[in-house]
Formats: sequence, structure tokens, C-alpha cells
Amino acid sequence: MIRSLYRTGAGDLKKELSVEALPAALKDSQGLLWLDLYSEPPESCAPILRQVFEFHPLAIEDALEERHVPRVDDWQAYVYLVLHAISFDLRAEDPLPTAELDIFLGPNYLVTHRSEPIASVDRLWEISDHDARHLQNSAGYLLYRLIDELVSHYMPVVEEMDDAIDTIEDQVFGDPTSSTPQDIFVIRRALLRLRRIIGPEREVFNKLARGDFAVVPSENRVFFRDTYDHLVRLYEISEGLRDLAGSALDTYLSVVNNRMNEVMKVLTVITTLFMPLSFLAGFFGMNFFQPAVPLEAWTSPTAFALMLAAMLLSPVAMAIWMQRRGWM
Repeated sequence: MIRSLYRTGAGDLKKELSVEALPAALKDSQGLLWLDLYSEPPESCAPILRQVFEFHPLAIEDALEERHVPRVDDWQAYVYLVLHAISFDLRAEDPLPTAELDIFLGPNYLVTHRSEPIASVDRLWEISDHDARHLQNSAGYLLYRLIDELVSHYMPVVEEMDDAIDTIEDQVFGDPTSSTPQDIFVIRRALLRLRRIIGPEREVFNKLARGDFAVVPSENRVFFRDTYDHLVRLYEISEGLRDLAGSALDTYLSVVNNRMNEVMKVLTVITTLFMPLSFLAGFFGMNFFQPAVPLEAWTSPTAFALMLAAMLLSPVAMAIWMQRRGWM
């Protein structure tokens, strides 16, 4: 889908310009053009990017290939940015799926390219489509609005990951299952991926805020500095969540080991209590006496009663002894 919003220098809003009308819109230095290329094949996007906007072939190749880390490239007449939208689902095959957003920023235009739906882009598009006042400022400010929408969605994702860690911690102390360590490893892997996204994006906005690019108006730098501060806080929060996930794993292993020790303790106590019985039964069950020798005393009711009393009192005596030793 190729769609466009064009605010003329006179303040009128035009929509869905044809490809043939794009060069005239670019020549309007007082106007603002936003072209959104969504899920279009490369053979449809490449001629527009190359012939109408005259972007460098390497920048076009990067935008159409995708799967790049966040970065910003200065091409003097325009700036090329790579950003990412994120979401989180602990039970999905990919817990932290990302959608790449390629952006070209010029003096009076903004070009966005994406292969997957990005809610922040669609949301800002709908707002600008219904109210032309959102396009009254410069292209740099429109870029800030787009970035702000994109980054504002990071915090709910981080909060979802925080809630998932809290749930896992409750399971660890309550009723841990065999899937608990797997969930911990999934969250840690998702947090590592989040760090690899937020870290480079933080540097992107730091460069935009420093004023290294001619197409970024000086009055817009303070907005990118605000976005940079947001990402710094998000980066610190993600690092804290990684520590929590690591602590949850250590706690899980400690709880499992403690429960295993309790089980082994009970089994050891049971075995120890029955050791005297096994010894007595084995000793007096051996046939090492001569059959001809009279053994009435050993087979009398008194001997049976004494033997039975010894067998009953031995476990009790062992239990009392182990309790006094502090083993129980």
C-alpha cells in the first residue's frame, strides 16, 4: 500500500497523491509531504525512492532489505533512520517480535517504509489525516511525533515483562513447575534482545539531539533530547529487569534444592529408624545354632516379648537421639 499526506504551502491538505504528482509536492519548500510505503514489494518501492526522491542506492538497498540494527545515516540532503517497534508475548514462539521501520527525513518530506503493521505509525497517520494542524510544523517535528508514538509503546511492553517476572517469582515461592525455569530463560532472552534495540536507538536520538544533521531544525533538537532521556530510563529499567530475572532463576534453584534436601531428610530418617529393626531381624533370623541343641529359652514367650519390645523401642530411641542431635 502506497499512501500519502501532503500539506501545501498554503495550508491545504491533499491525500493519496499519484506518483506523478510527488515531484511537484517536493518542490514546494513551504509544504510537507508524508509518504508511507506499507507492505509493498521492492520492485514497486525502488523506482519511487530512486527516481522521485533520488535517494542513494545503498540507502534504498538498506531500506528494502530490512533486518538492520537501529542506526542513523547522514546523506547531507536527507537522513536515513532505522528504528524498531516491539511487542511481548511470553507464550509465543518469538516472545519479543520486532517490526523494522525505515525512515527518510528531508527538508520538507518524510518517507516511511515497513513490511509489517506498526500501530504507532497508523495512529499518527489517522490523527494527521483527520486534522491537518498536525502537519503545520516542519518535517523534523513530524519525525519527532512519529518517534514519540513509537517509543511510548515501549513502556507498556516493559511493564508486561515486569508483570511476567512478578508472576514467575510468585510461582517460585508458591508452586514451581518444570516450565518455570524455561519461562525465566525466555524472559532473559527477550530482555537481552530489548537491550540490543534500546541501546542503539538511544545513540540515534543522542545524535539527533546534538544537531549533527543539517535537515534537523535546531528548534526540534530539544524534542529528540526528551526522547533520548526516555530511552535512557527504559535502558536502566531493562537492566534492572534482567537482574530480577537472574535472581528469580537463582531463587528457583535454591527452592528446588531445599525441597530436595527436605525429601532426602525424610527418607534418611525413615531409613535410619528401621535400621535397628533390620539388624535385629537379620541377626536373630540366622540359623547358626545346632538343631540338636535345646533352645527352649530362645523360643519361649518371654524371649518373644523381649524381642518385640526391643524392635518397638529401637526406632523410638533412634528418633529421640536424632532429635537431641538437632537432625530433625
